[in-house]
Amino acid sequence: MVNPRASSSSSSPSPLLRFRIHTPSSISQCVALLLAFSTVLFFFSQRQIAEVDRNPLSSEESFSVSKEQLWGSSFGYGYYPCVKSTSRYAAPQNWDRYLTVRSNGGLNQMRTGKGGKKNCSMPKHHIADMVAVARLMNATLVIPQLDKRSFWQDSSIFADIFDELHFIKSLQGDVRIVQELPRELESAPRARKHFTSWSGVSYYEEMVRLWKEYRVIHVPKSDSRLANSGLPIDIQKLRCRALYHALRFAAPIESLGKKLVERLQSHGRYIALHLRYEKDMLSFTGCTYGLSDMEAEELRIMRENTNHWKLKKIDSTEQRIGGYCPLTPKEVGIFLQALGYPPSTWIYIAAGEIYGGDTYLADLRSRFPNLVFKETLATTKELQNFASHASQTAALDYIISVESDVFVPSYTGNMARAVEGHRRFLGHRKTISPDR
Repeated sequence: MVNPRASSSSSSPSPLLRFRIHTPSSISQCVALLLAFSTVLFFFSQRQIAEVDRNPLSSEESFSVSKEQLWGSSFGYGYYPCVKSTSRYAAPQNWDRYLTVRSNGGLNQMRTGKGGKKNCSMPKHHIADMVAVARLMNATLVIPQLDKRSFWQDSSIFADIFDELHFIKSLQGDVRIVQELPRELESAPRARKHFTSWSGVSYYEEMVRLWKEYRVIHVPKSDSRLANSGLPIDIQKLRCRALYHALRFAAPIESLGKKLVERLQSHGRYIALHLRYEKDMLSFTGCTYGLSDMEAEELRIMRENTNHWKLKKIDSTEQRIGGYCPLTPKEVGIFLQALGYPPSTWIYIAAGEIYGGDTYLADLRSRFPNLVFKETLATTKELQNFASHASQTAALDYIISVESDVFVPSYTGNMARAVEGHRRFLGHRKTISPDR
C-alpha cells in the first residue's frame, strides 16, 4: 500500500527543513552579536562591583529606616478618646447600700480586671470595672481593699498607690464612693458574692434583689467580673473615665515617675522595654529555652510549690512553638536592631529582677549599651520609700512606659495591655508588639 505523504515529502523539502539551512555568513553574524553583548555585560558588571567596593555601606543605606518610621506615632485610623457621658446619663443617688471589694492580683491585674499571669487594663482595671458594677447595682462603693496575699506579698493599701481623694471626687457625678463603711454597718450581716465572670447588664440587674435582704455586699474577687462588650455606651465611658482620669497614682509615685521620665528624655528619645524575664514569669509559663538544666529544674520546683498556679506539667518546647513564651533578652536585642534602632538608643527596662542577671542581659547590652533600670536611673534615697512594695515600683514602670517614645513588650501580659491601651487613649503613641 502506497503512502501518498511519504512520496510527496521525498519529492520536495518541508518548510521546517528549509528554515534550518543556514549559510556560513549568517552563522558568523550571530556569533559576532553574542560576543558584543557579552562584552557589554562584562564591563557593566565590573563597574557595579567597583562601585560597591568604593561604598560598601550603599546596600545598607538602601534599606535605611527614617526617624519617623522608628519613632513616629500611629495615625489611629480616626479613633479618639470619647469619655463624656451622653445626655441620658443621670446623676447618682446617695444609696444607703454598700459594695465592698477585694481587688485581687498585682498592680496591673487589679487595674485591668483581667485574671491570670495574663479596652481599658492593672489593680486599675478590676477597680474600674467595680466602679461600673456599683453604678449598675445602684450601690455606694467603698474604697477597694488591695490583695496582700498575692505572689508579691505587698502590704500597700489603696491610698499608698492611688490618689484616693482624687478618685472619689472625680467620680462623684457617676458613683458615690466612701473611704469606709459607716460604723453602724461594720458588724452588719453582709452577702458574700462571687459574681459570675464576664457578666452583662441583665446579670447585675438580677443581683439587685440582694438588696432586699442585705445593706452590704462583699465581692471577694473582682477580676473579670464585667463583660468587655454588649454594655450600654455610658457604662463603657464610665469604665474609661475611672481608668484614665480617676485612678491617678499617689503624689509620691507621680512625682518620682515624672523625674525619671525627665532624666531619660534628657538623653533624647527612649524605648520602654517591658522585659518579662523574671523568675516567676518563666516558672509560670514553663519557658526554659536557652536555660541550663539546673535552671529549668529550679523553675519547675517553684511551679510545683506555688499552690495557686494550677498548671504544673508544661512542655517548654510546645509553649515556645505556640508563641506562649516571652522573648529572651537576646531575641529582643536582635529584634530591635533588625528594626533599625541605633546602638546609641536609650532603653529603659520596665521589669522586676531579670532571671540570670547580667548573664542573660549581656547580649542585649552589647547591642544597646544604654540599658537602664529604675535602680540605675534613681538614687537609693529616692527609691527607699518604695522598697518591699512591688505594686508601687510597678507603678513607676507604668508611668515611664506610658510616657516613652516607643513601648515594646516582650510578652502580652496585663501590664503590656494596660500600657498599650493607655498610650492609645493618649494619642496612639507608638507600641511595637513582636509576633512571638
